[in-house]
Formats: sequence, C-alpha cells, structure tokens
Amino acid sequence: MAELFKVTESLLLSNFKAACKKDLLMDEGVTCCINISRRQPFPDFDLHTLRIPVFDHPLENLFEYFDQCVDLIQSTVKGGGKCLVYCKHGRSRSATICIAYLMKHHNLSLKDAFQMVKEVRPVIEPNVGFWSQLERYEELLQRSH
Repeated sequence: MAELFKVTESLLLSNFKAACKKDLLMDEGVTCCINISRRQPFPDFDLHTLRIPVFDHPLENLFEYFDQCVDLIQSTVKGGGKCLVYCKHGRSRSATICIAYLMKHHNLSLKDAFQMVKEVRPVIEPNVGFWSQLERYEELLQRSH
C-alpha cells in the first residue's frame, strides 16, 4: 500500500510508489521531494526536487549530503511547505535523512531521532554504513553547539 508517513507536520517519508502518486502528494500539500536514489522516478508535477544519487549500500557516502538535504527540508518548512523524502522502499536511505534532519533542526539525539521516525515507520532500518555516518553526524553537531 502506498502511504506517506508523517515524521513531523511538514516532513514526510515514503517509498517511490507513494512518491509517484500525484493526487496523494497534492492532497497532503507536498511542495518539495528529495529522492535518495539513482534510479527512482520523481512525481509527475511541478514541485521542487532534489536527487541524491546513492544506493542503499553500507559503503555509500550519504554523510556528504546530510546538510544539503536537511537544510532544504528546513527551508521548505520555514517557507510553509511540506517535504517528502523517499527512496525505493522508504526504509534506509530516506529514513537516514529524516533522522539527520531531526538531529540538526530539532536538536534530538541520534537515539531519540531514530525512535521518532521508527514510531511512524516501524520498518525503518538504516544500513550499518548509514548508521555509522549518523553517529559521526551526531558528534559533529555536538561539537558545533
């Protein structure tokens, strides 16, 4: 079933099937889509889009895109829009970006951000490489405060 999972009022998480359902996105008021994949399609209507070309593999470097993604989410939210983050299955890559967003812009610990996303999307499972990148991001954020 195609669903959008609300991480916050303005941040949604899904798989590519839901992300390509124009009516679903329009009904929810999505204005920005971040596609964390090399191959998955974008929705077929006019909205702000960003592709992060990584595979769901522990050796992929998603860390280098954290700030770009989470700052785009934040600017979308501040502008009154809603952002959808998605990947093929909506479990690893997109969940990792949502967790990074909550860590940076909601000042949550990695553990708390993970729990918050897991409450709305119980099947999330960032791969071990992405998890270690989130740990590194948490350390970086703590040093910058």
